[in-house]
Amino acid sequence: MSAALLSAASDHQARPPIARVRLTGICKSFGDFLANDHIDFDLHDGEIHALLGENGAGKSTLVKIIYGLLEPNGGSMSWQGELVRLTSPQQARALGIGMVFQHFSLFDALSVSENVALALPEGIGLDQVAARIKEVSERYDIALDPDRPVWTLSAGERQRIEIARCLLQDPKLLILDEPTSVLTPQEADSLFATLLRLKQEGRAILYISHKLDEVQCLCDRATIMRQGRVVARCNPKMETARSLAALMVGAQVDHIKSTASQHNGLVRLTIDHLTLSQPEHGIALHDISLQVRAGEILGIAGIAGNGQAELFAALSGETLSPNPASIRLEDVAIGQMDITQRRRLSAAFVPEERNGHAAAPEFLLSENAILSGHADGQLTRWMLLDFAGARQLARKVMARFDVRSAATDPLAGSLSGGNLQKFVLGREILRKPKVLIIMQPTWGVDASAAMAIRQALIDLASSGASLVLISQDLDELLDLADSIAVLHAGRISLATARDELTRDDIGLLMMGLKLGDHHAA
Repeated sequence: MSAALLSAASDHQARPPIARVRLTGICKSFGDFLANDHIDFDLHDGEIHALLGENGAGKSTLVKIIYGLLEPNGGSMSWQGELVRLTSPQQARALGIGMVFQHFSLFDALSVSENVALALPEGIGLDQVAARIKEVSERYDIALDPDRPVWTLSAGERQRIEIARCLLQDPKLLILDEPTSVLTPQEADSLFATLLRLKQEGRAILYISHKLDEVQCLCDRATIMRQGRVVARCNPKMETARSLAALMVGAQVDHIKSTASQHNGLVRLTIDHLTLSQPEHGIALHDISLQVRAGEILGIAGIAGNGQAELFAALSGETLSPNPASIRLEDVAIGQMDITQRRRLSAAFVPEERNGHAAAPEFLLSENAILSGHADGQLTRWMLLDFAGARQLARKVMARFDVRSAATDPLAGSLSGGNLQKFVLGREILRKPKVLIIMQPTWGVDASAAMAIRQALIDLASSGASLVLISQDLDELLDLADSIAVLHAGRISLATARDELTRDDIGLLMMGLKLGDHHAA
C-alpha cells in the first residue's frame, strides 16, 4: 500500500464519525430569562443518549429546538454534517426526527389506525395504515391491534401507538420524553427491548428521564444540564444513580429519612364497599374496601385509566357516593359531603393535574393558597378573605418547601412543574391534615424536588396523619408505602404489606393477573 493510501486510511480512522445531529453554541431566551446558554451537544447513530437535569434546567427548550418547535436566538444545528434551520415539527419529521411526548396526543374515540393516520400524509387509506401498523408491530415486537378504540387501551399500549406512529415515518433520530413514567415493569422491559432493537438498526435515540437506574442500564452517554448550561458529560454505566443526581443538582442528594412505622392505632379513613357507576369516558368503581390507620401510608398502584381518577374524585368529594357511609373519616360518614365539608373535617387533597386542578395558573400563589385555606377558617376573618394572611402563608410555603421563583408572589403558571408541585403539597401539609389523599405526587418532577416531596410525605405520616398515595411510579410506592393495593378495571386488590410484594407481583396485578397466575401467565 502506498504512503498516500496509508496516510488517508490513518486520517479516516482518526477522524470521528459525523454526528447525526450536532448543536453548537445554542442560545434561547424568553425575555430576560436565558433557558439555553451556549449549549454544545451531539448525538450519533446507533447510540442511546440521555439528557438529564432538574425541572427548569433547559432540557425541554433544547429538545423543542431539535424538533423544530422553537427557534434558537443564537448558535447552529447540523444534521449529518450539514447546517439546517428548523422552523416547524413538519420540517423536523421530513428530515428524519421523531418525538414521543410525555403526554400522549391521541383521540380516545378513534381507533389505533385512525390515530396513526392523522400523522401520515393524506391519501393513505385506513386499510393500508392498518397493514403498515401490523408490519411495524411485528418487526419491533410492539403488539397493537389497529382496530381497537384508544379508550380501551392501557397507558403502555397508548405509548406503543405513539412509537409506531413515529416509526412509520422512518426516523433517523427518535426523542423520548419520560417514556416509562406510566408503564408497568413488564411494559418498561418491552419498551427497552424495542429501543435496543432500534439502536442496533443504527438509529439515534435521545432519552429524557428522571429514572436514573434506567439511564444507567440503557444509555451509552449522558449530557447533564443545570440552569440552562451543560455542566457534565459522562458514561452513565460508570456512575451511580446518586452520583448522577448530584451532577444534576450540583450537590449530594440525601437519602429519604424513614422513621419507625406508627400505624397500629386509630383507623382514620375507611372505604367500605364503595361502588360508583361509570361516568362518561371513565371507569366504574366496584366494591372498593380499604382502611388507613393513623401514621400509615397506603399506596394505590395501577396503570393509568383503571379508576385512579374516579377513586380520587370519590375520596375528595368531587364525586359524591350514593351511600354516605361508604367513605368514613374516623366515625363520620362523608360520602355525601362536598370537598369543603371534608376539608373542615381535616382532610386534604392533592390531585394529579397541577395546573388547572390543584392550582389556577393565572392566579398568584397567595390567591391559590386561599383555594383550600378558606375551608377551615385559616384564611378568613369575619366572613372576609384574609389576603394578607394568604400572602404570609404563600411565603411560608415557598420558604419551607424550597419553591423557587424570581418573584415573591408569582403567578402559579410561571413556576416549573416541580416548584408548583412543591407549593401545592406544602399548602396542604401546613394545614396539618388528619388525612391526605395525593395522586402522582412526583410525576415529571426532578430528583431533588422528588426527594423533598417524598420526605415531606414521610414526615407528615410520622406526625400521625393517614395518607393515601395514588401513583403509577412503583419506585415511589416501594419507597414510601407501608402497604400497597392495586387498582385494575375499577376493582382493587387486597392491601398487602410492602415487604411481601415484589415489583413483578405488582406489575402482574396492574395487568389484571392474580399473583397465583404468575406461572400460568
